[in-house]
Amino acid sequence: MKRLTVLLLTAVLALGMVGCNNRSMSYIIENEPSIQGVVEEVGESSATVFFVSDGYPDGASCIIPLEVENEDSYTALSVGDEIAVYFDGEIMETYPLQISTVYAITLIAPANQETE
Repeated sequence: MKRLTVLLLTAVLALGMVGCNNRSMSYIIENEPSIQGVVEEVGESSATVFFVSDGYPDGASCIIPLEVENEDSYTALSVGDEIAVYFDGEIMETYPLQISTVYAITLIAPANQETE
């Protein structure tokens, strides 16, 4: 009986810990680093985004995975979409640059929106 109780308690605790990593979109936006850029290319599992930042004043292309932590993220990307990518702060210095851990993606402006 003790063994069954211990197994049951362990299973409940393990299942409870699975949901602990689900952070809300607002938490990610407020607490994680991000880049903003324009989608240049979209593949099945990744996209290429062109961004300009203090570290890259002439701009740079960066490959981002479309598999993200937050399921409310905008992953139906189109070429020309302006997006914000929230990630772990690590950008791999490859060509093009790469981000391996993306927490969320938000849409700033869709590609088909005309600006005057």
